[in-house]
Amino acid sequence: MVSIDNVTVSFGGWDLFKEISLLINPRDRIGLVGKNGAGKTTLLKVIMGLQPPTSGVVTMSGDTTLGYLPQQMKVHDTTTLVEETAKAFEEVLHLEREMERLTAEIASREDYESEAYGELVHRLSEATERHNLLGGESRDAQIERTLLGLGFKREDLHKPTSTFSGGWRMRIELAKLLLRRPSVFLLDEPTNHLDIESIQWLEGYLKDYPGAVLLISHDRDFLDNVTNRTVELLLGKVYDYKVPYTQYVQLRKERREAQIAAYNNQQRLIEKSEEFIEKFRYKPTKSNQVQSRIKQLERLDRIEIDEEDLSALNLKFPPAPRSGQIVAEIKGVGKAFGEKRVFSDAEFTIEKGDKIALVGRNGEGKTTMARMIIGELEPTEGTVKVGANVSIGYYAQNQDDLMDGDFTVYDTLDKVAVGDIRTRLRDILGAFLFRGEDVDKKVRVLSGGERSRLAMARMMLSPHNLLVLDEPTNHMDMRSKDILKEAIRKYDGTLVVVSHDREFLDGVVDKVYEFRDGGVKEYLGGIRYFLEKRRIEDMRQIEARESVVKEQKSTAGKEDYLAKKENERQIRKTQKAIEEKENRVAELESQVAEWDAKLSAPEQHGIDLSDSKVFEQYNALKQALAFEEHEWEKLCYELELLEEKFA
Repeated sequence: MVSIDNVTVSFGGWDLFKEISLLINPRDRIGLVGKNGAGKTTLLKVIMGLQPPTSGVVTMSGDTTLGYLPQQMKVHDTTTLVEETAKAFEEVLHLEREMERLTAEIASREDYESEAYGELVHRLSEATERHNLLGGESRDAQIERTLLGLGFKREDLHKPTSTFSGGWRMRIELAKLLLRRPSVFLLDEPTNHLDIESIQWLEGYLKDYPGAVLLISHDRDFLDNVTNRTVELLLGKVYDYKVPYTQYVQLRKERREAQIAAYNNQQRLIEKSEEFIEKFRYKPTKSNQVQSRIKQLERLDRIEIDEEDLSALNLKFPPAPRSGQIVAEIKGVGKAFGEKRVFSDAEFTIEKGDKIALVGRNGEGKTTMARMIIGELEPTEGTVKVGANVSIGYYAQNQDDLMDGDFTVYDTLDKVAVGDIRTRLRDILGAFLFRGEDVDKKVRVLSGGERSRLAMARMMLSPHNLLVLDEPTNHMDMRSKDILKEAIRKYDGTLVVVSHDREFLDGVVDKVYEFRDGGVKEYLGGIRYFLEKRRIEDMRQIEARESVVKEQKSTAGKEDYLAKKENERQIRKTQKAIEEKENRVAELESQVAEWDAKLSAPEQHGIDLSDSKVFEQYNALKQALAFEEHEWEKLCYELELLEEKFA
C-alpha cells in the first residue's frame, strides 16, 4: 500500500533519520514509537506529502488514500456539528446536489422520447448508484454513531461548532477522518483529548477497520489494544517489531543488551588496534600490519547505543507534611454554570493517604470538582471543606501557562527548590527530557508539551500533603510518565487525580469516583476494578446491545428464559455470599469493639501498652474488618447489577 524507500530527512546538515525504509501493508496496525524529537511526527508528514524528504521516495498503490490527524488543527466556526462532520462525505454531498438538479430538470421536461431526456435519466441512474455505493443512504446514521462514540450527546448535534472547546474540536476532525474511511490512517496522538469511554470506542473502531493504521501515542493500553506491530525510530534508524507495544518493550530490552555487549566488544577491539598502531607505528618491520589495522578501523561500522535509560532514576516527591485524618469533605455538592447543571448531590470524604481517581466523560464535572477542592470554584449548593493543616499542590491542564516566560528552564526549578534536592535539579530535568543546552532555554520558547513537563517537574520539588492533578500525563512521553507514576506510588500524602490514562492510573489509585449523567458514584477499588464493573470497554456499544436484547426478547423466548433463570441463580448465590460476609463483618466488629474496651482501660484487662504485639494484633483485626467490608460492598454492587439486568 505505502512504501517508504531509503528516506532521509536532514536539517542543516544533521540527519533526523537516514535512509530508512518501511512498508505499510493492508490491515497493518502499527505503533510508531521513539523519544520526543526522534522524528515520528516528521515521518507522518513525509508520508502525507506535507514535508519533502531530503532524499528517498514514498510511493503508494494507485487506489490508496490517506487520512491524517495532526496534533493541532483548526475547525471552521461557520456550521453546526452535524454539518461540519458531514463534510467528510464530500462526494456524497456533491452527488446529492447533482441528483436533486437532475430530478428537477427531468420533472420539467416532456420530451420523453428524445436522446437528451434519455441521457438525463442515465446520468441520474449512475449518480444514484454511486451514491448508494458510497453509503449515502446511511450517511446520517454513520455520522450520529461516530459522534456519539466520540462522546458527543444527541443534543450537541445541531450546536454551532464555535461553542465547542479545543479538545472537542479535535474530536470533530477525528470524526470527519473516520467517516472518510481512507486506506491508511495516520494518527498523531489521537487520544490526547479523549476520555476513557471514547478511547475505548476508538480502540474498537480501529481494531475492526478494514484499512491500515499507523499511529503515534503515549497511551500504553491504547497501543496494546490496537496495534500488532511496533516501529521504533532511534538514532536516525528504524527497528521493526512484529508485536504490540508491551512485547516490544521486552524485545527492545533484549536487543539493547545485545547492542551494549556488541558495543563493548567493538570498543575493546578499537582500543587494542589503536594501542597496536601507536606502539608499532614507526617500526618498519610492522608497517604492513599497522597499515592493515588503520584501514580496518577506517572501514569499521561504528556501533551506536541509545542514551542511558533514565526511567530508573529514583525521583520522589518531598515527604508530605502531617495533616488531619480528614483531608476534605464534600457534602451535597452540586455545580451549575448558568442554566447548565454539571452534577448534583456529590457526597464523599477524602481521608489522609487516599489515592483517588476522578473519571468520566468530558464535561461531566471532573475538573470542576478538582477546582472546588482547591478553592478555585465555589459549589452552587452543598459544601466543600478542606481539613486541618492541608497543603495543596495543584497541577492544572493549563499549568504550563502559569510560569514566567523570562526564566530559564533551570531557573524555574531553582526558584522553588529547597534543601538537598537542589543538587539534583539537572537529574530531575533530565528525567523530564531537558538535557544539555535545553536547561538554559527560556520558558517562553518551549513547546506546550515541554512547558507541561517543566510544570510537573517544578511541582515535585515542593512539600504538599494533598496533590490534585488534572490530566498530568498529557503531552508526556512514556519515560516521563513512568517516572511520574513511580514518584506518585511512593508519595506518602493524599492524591486526587483526573486522568484518562488507564495504564497510568493502574497501581496508583485505590478508589474511583465516576462522574456520569449528573451524578457521582464511588467505586472502592483500582481503575481495573472500576473498568471491569462498569464494563466500560465500550459503554455505548453495550447500551446498544442491551437495546437489541430487549427488542429480541419476543423472538428469543427460550434463550431469554434460560438466561433469566441463570441470572436468578446468580442472584441467590450472591445474596447468600452477602449474608455470610455480613456475619463475618459483625463478628469482626464485635472483636474490634472488645479491643476498644480493653485498650480504653488496659490495667483492668492486664494489657501492657508498651508491648508492640498488642497494637499489631489490634491493627491486623481492623485491617481484616476493612477488607471484609470492602468485599461486602463489592458483592452488594454485583447484586445490584444482577437485579438490574432483567428489570
